[in-house]
Amino acid sequence: MHRYRDKPQYTLKYRSALFDSVRWENFEARDDDIVITTSYKAGTTWMQGICAALVFQKPTPPSPQDELSPWLDANFAPVEEVLAQLEGLTNRRYIKTHLPLDGIPFLDEVKYIFIGRDGRDVFMSMWNHWHNMKPEVINELNNAPGRQGPAIPLPHEGVEDIAAGFDVWLNGSPFHWETNGFPFWSHLRHAATWWEYRHLPNILMVHFEDLLKDTDGEMRRISEYLGIPVNEDIWQDLVDGVSFDSMKSNAKNMAPGGSAGVWKDTSNFFHKGTNKRWQGVLSHEQNSAYAELALKECGPELAQWLELGGRID
Repeated sequence: MHRYRDKPQYTLKYRSALFDSVRWENFEARDDDIVITTSYKAGTTWMQGICAALVFQKPTPPSPQDELSPWLDANFAPVEEVLAQLEGLTNRRYIKTHLPLDGIPFLDEVKYIFIGRDGRDVFMSMWNHWHNMKPEVINELNNAPGRQGPAIPLPHEGVEDIAAGFDVWLNGSPFHWETNGFPFWSHLRHAATWWEYRHLPNILMVHFEDLLKDTDGEMRRISEYLGIPVNEDIWQDLVDGVSFDSMKSNAKNMAPGGSAGVWKDTSNFFHKGTNKRWQGVLSHEQNSAYAELALKECGPELAQWLELGGRID
């Protein structure tokens, strides 16, 4: 847990073959920018779809999300190209990051939306995500000239068995200041950095479980936070447009990298869209180990929220 401060501080540089926090240092914000943040596999793409529906007032975005909502941290393209892409957007921008709050410059004029999820659900989704990445894409990132930080292991270089994979995820990290999250980064520590500043007026905490249970209500809450009036005449169309089935059927435009050939099966990026798939997969001992780690990393209040959800006002 971090010592409480009045304002978040950018103190750590997260650099790996996949992403680089330094890419944010030349970002120029606009007064109405939206930044969507999760560790990974906690509803980032879903929230991008929701923001697109609210910004454009249409069930689906007018262009692929890769063109409208880039992941600025990612090493998929030169940062100069991504910043130019963002500068060229004339709509209200909604930008994706997977950085903890101590790894990104905090901007008062930006509205941040953090999405939380039970770490066990994150792991189950991450396992599918990792195995769905094309090996040649992973190798290209690992072998990029001037790469800094750890490489991304191929799935067969880790562990093939999902239960054993959970133990590795729970007990290792590519970053020396983290203890869990292999092969990416710590979901729990990421959440703790944002939770500490949940009181700030430009941070909205949203939970994946609440989005599942009440998509309409959560979208109304997000719309109010963003200052976007609800148009009841088209509202149900917007809600329907961000359903799991709708987004999966339009995976080429909605999935990150969907138009760039990143995935073995692009539609499988939207794998299940459900929670609790870890039941019957993880042992009692593994569930206990996760609960103990979540309590240590997050404290009781955040650990409970990540597991169960509930609106944070």
